[in-house]
Amino acid sequence: MPNTAGDRIQDGAGEIAERVRKVVEAAGCSQREFARRIVMDPSKLSRSLSGTRRFTVAELARIADAGQVDAGWLLGSGSTVPTGSGPEDAEHPDAAPSSVAESRASVLPAAGRPLQIVQETVRLIAEHGFHSVRVADIAAACDTSTAAIHYHFPGRAELLEAAVRWCMDEDTATRAARIAAAGAAEDAVAELGELLALQTPRTEQQRRQWLVWLDLWAEAARSTAIGQLHVEYYRQWRTTVADVIRRGIAQGVFREVDPEFSALRLTALVDGLASQVLASAAGAEDGTSPDDMYAALLACVRTELLSTAAD
Repeated sequence: MPNTAGDRIQDGAGEIAERVRKVVEAAGCSQREFARRIVMDPSKLSRSLSGTRRFTVAELARIADAGQVDAGWLLGSGSTVPTGSGPEDAEHPDAAPSSVAESRASVLPAAGRPLQIVQETVRLIAEHGFHSVRVADIAAACDTSTAAIHYHFPGRAELLEAAVRWCMDEDTATRAARIAAAGAAEDAVAELGELLALQTPRTEQQRRQWLVWLDLWAEAARSTAIGQLHVEYYRQWRTTVADVIRRGIAQGVFREVDPEFSALRLTALVDGLASQVLASAAGAEDGTSPDDMYAALLACVRTELLSTAAD
């Protein structure tokens, strides 16, 4: 019986892991960055490479796509399946990796099929809600087949996890770039202000990420995998905020507070205000606007954190 996308592949001799390691090295990026490109938990990639976890068929398909290698070569089967190919792609039995990549360049976006699927999933979830989005809708948005979607992501849970992980990675990258551009890394007050601004849903992209996050809250209570992703993101976010508060205390601009507890309180305020902004109708006079949210967050920083000397 053929393997399905969610099946884990036996790799007793570690040959598949070694081939994947070569793909990661050839990509010229860190292991964490490669995991981001294939929308995979970095710890899962690390465990699979070390032999303590087996790759799934879908994960290997995404690796083949990102690395522009033959999926059959990853499996050591000498398969004729071309680079990152799924059921919608024709076979190229004699094509070299470079020629396969060139032939696919005209039909796939630069990010590759997996990221295209994830980005369209994020958009559709934001517009309609996760439980209203069918795999057929995602396939139509990607101009491909449902079989191709399942080739990369076995089920709806994997799609939601990938969508949330992509939003997390985008948030982390945007946060680092914005703080660097603002020159706020050495100024704790300015850096915290930038972090809070990034959590305020003003732009279309910010609103999409928050709407996906609302669906995550609901699913986290029912799914262990999604719940772990939820815990992971909040741990990262609160650690980031606590570190900034800790630096602010050292700089003398914040009062002597418990950084972790203050980060928890501030995070709860961000979540509550963001949900109010999203629930408010556009232009409604009695709704909570992004400006209202940001002003309330800055007021909290002033009253809870800012030292008298910094006023």
